[in-house]
Amino acid sequence: MMEDLVPDVGAFLLGAPKSGTTWLANVLEQHPGICISDPKEPNEVATHRGTFGRNNDEPNWERYAECFMGDGLKMDCSVHALACPVAPSRVIKHWPEARFVVCLREPRSRTISHWGMVLDTEEDKQNGVDWSDFASAWRDERLSCDTLYGSCMERWLGSFSRDSFLLIDSDRMRNETRVVLSEVLEHVGVGAYDFDLNAVHNANTASDRRPLTLFGRVFKGVASLIPGIVKRPLVSSLQSRGINVYKMPVLSSQREEREELNESEMVQMREDVCRDLSVLTELTGFEISNWL
Repeated sequence: MMEDLVPDVGAFLLGAPKSGTTWLANVLEQHPGICISDPKEPNEVATHRGTFGRNNDEPNWERYAECFMGDGLKMDCSVHALACPVAPSRVIKHWPEARFVVCLREPRSRTISHWGMVLDTEEDKQNGVDWSDFASAWRDERLSCDTLYGSCMERWLGSFSRDSFLLIDSDRMRNETRVVLSEVLEHVGVGAYDFDLNAVHNANTASDRRPLTLFGRVFKGVASLIPGIVKRPLVSSLQSRGINVYKMPVLSSQREEREELNESEMVQMREDVCRDLSVLTELTGFEISNWL
């Protein structure tokens, strides 16, 4: 049976785009007692597979098992699982003792950054929509679902206890880095480790967000067909040197500059976020005073 191949995943890194999850995953993969999923986001347990991708098929357990080839605690870093309504029931079925690390960022700035990333890479157009108007983009559940943390946690807490979750403000990852890393290691149950933070390059920065050219899209499609065991060493080598091949002019073009949003465009988002934060604090006690 395919389900006999289900890997023994012990932890999940959840969050939302532009909340520091890529950086945290890159740091944690230094730990010899942690096996970070490769690719970082296997996108098998959740139906949410990126900002726009949705797939209701059952997980491909054989492929999923191949995402964890190292030793130690297996950690799935498919961050979009936080907002997926199906993920909690799938996870409780297979890993009832799982631990969760949830990266959260002040929701308004996070949403604007996520929206900007989509426009910069023209991912909206590639998926048949136009997000150039922020108010319209916010009404699209595929943007807002990642921001409404209270609603997300309400679903997860219907399956798991509160102490299964470590919620982290992304500002603390910048300002109290070592303290946060110690909290993460303790929460997932692995030993202390002296991480080399200088070896970790920032990921998903604005300068990296460029729309792909036609050749770039073809190149990316071909690259996706190369087995991970073949391309993994090359990708790791480039990442360790902070090199992003997709910034080459032949593969991508310059991103367009946009005017700052005005208050009228953000009214609905602010109202929705305010209500949702009340749910988040009531359910979790998570400290949000600096967000207000």
